[in-house]
Amino acid sequence: MKMQRLFFGAALALTAGASLAQTNGTMLQYFDWDSNGDGQHWNRVKNNSASWAGKGVTAFWLPPAYKGNSGATDVGYGVYDIYDLGEFNQKGSVRTRWGTKDEYIAAIDAAHAAGIQVYADIVLNHRIGADATESATAVRVDPNNRNAEFGGDIGIQSWTAFNFPGRVQANGTLKYNNFKWSWYHFDGVDWAQNLGADGCSGCRIYKFRGTGKGWDPEVSNEKGNYDYLMGADVDFQHPDVRSHLKDWGVWYTNTAKLDGFRIDATKHIMSSYFNEWLYHVRTATGKPNAFAVSEYWDADINRLNTYVNSVNGTANDKMSSFDVPLHAKFQQAGNAWGGFDMGSLLTNTLVSWQPTKAATFVDNHDTLDGRALSSKVLDWFKPMAYATILLRQGGYPTVFLGDYEGVPGKVANHGWMLDQLMKARKFHAYGAQNDYFDHSDVVGWTREGDAQHWYGVAVLMNDNQNTAGAKWMYVGGAHANQCFTDVTNAVAAQVCANASGWGYFQAPAGKVTVWVRAGKYGLNIN
Repeated sequence: MKMQRLFFGAALALTAGASLAQTNGTMLQYFDWDSNGDGQHWNRVKNNSASWAGKGVTAFWLPPAYKGNSGATDVGYGVYDIYDLGEFNQKGSVRTRWGTKDEYIAAIDAAHAAGIQVYADIVLNHRIGADATESATAVRVDPNNRNAEFGGDIGIQSWTAFNFPGRVQANGTLKYNNFKWSWYHFDGVDWAQNLGADGCSGCRIYKFRGTGKGWDPEVSNEKGNYDYLMGADVDFQHPDVRSHLKDWGVWYTNTAKLDGFRIDATKHIMSSYFNEWLYHVRTATGKPNAFAVSEYWDADINRLNTYVNSVNGTANDKMSSFDVPLHAKFQQAGNAWGGFDMGSLLTNTLVSWQPTKAATFVDNHDTLDGRALSSKVLDWFKPMAYATILLRQGGYPTVFLGDYEGVPGKVANHGWMLDQLMKARKFHAYGAQNDYFDHSDVVGWTREGDAQHWYGVAVLMNDNQNTAGAKWMYVGGAHANQCFTDVTNAVAAQVCANASGWGYFQAPAGKVTVWVRAGKYGLNIN
């Protein structure tokens, strides 16, 4: 058997703050589209923060907290009023789907008390649910090539007047911020009230005409120009918009005591604006290390690398991005049922190219069957995928609540396995990494530990559906003659390293095994 000792990637320098310095950082996406909409979510976050911290979670990615177009049922992506965190009677309710503003703040306070940071999901790209229509001039564009106009200029009645009547105070101004949106703050819409169906099925995207109007540059070139996604599309070239969103970012960060942001749909937003917005918010709030992660959904590593470089143009770490190419590899491997080349699992992924900028994940609220970015990783492969993001150097991993609890009809409950992997990450996944991605089915790696976490870990993955696999792997001289136990319970027998620090580790067909020093912390979690 070929024995290969490789070193892959670099240790992650988290930008999420000093509180993560002594332990591996793990983010929890604390919601799904199907998460209970009873208005008690913030209370559940508050009540469960200490428990999640004990499992190894160091940060919560919480859902959009402001009022959406559908009020108490809106997940938060149908953005109506970013200053309403569940405080005003708008869109049929005071609370959001997740609860009230006071409950939100209490949940964040509880998370902080448990040592967990909080990242807010923010949607800057669009607004939905205007309070009134306005007259404007626009031109139809081809949905598949937004640079192709047809039919000439037309007058439309657009839903673009956002007046927020629920925030009006006795003096006529709006509480917190008096900014009101009008058509000239947007680039386009997908509905004209006066034209209705318009006899043009599938082609009703209207680009506004006027001084300075046009699709924003520095966005994805899909569909010619992918500025427009949905609703009333925010114009990031308008100076009032740029200033308003910076003001809001400061207000939101200070009000909710946020530690960072997950930024939605960034491929549709001018990339240079994030340098400006993040610098302003971090400076004005006194939080220079506030974390930021971008959802730039593109599985092509060249395009994703280009984007990451464009929003990290100086020595300061400005924004990480989710590793969509790695997610795509996980999906391909699962769908192949053993036919995928596991040796290439990390090739051309963001974590392999830019490990300190990669936020790794397996699935999220958008990737399950029937969702907007449907690309689910099959359940049988998820333990291998999570082992990859949780137990290796490089990348900032996210555990998805839907995978932990299960989503009926969409994904199984992986809670027990994730408990094992998160605990192994918290206590064992440190130090030098030795890689063995030298086989099409059976691959693995070891971590030798460091001065504070000296017990190490060995991981072996076998995607072959019919045959067990094994591999010699070096665990380090400090572990010579020491025995390891598989915390996944897939293999009962221990593996003892020889006098040179090599062990012969096994994995059953279609399984991952995670080996830690016998009697160490990773075993005390059943």
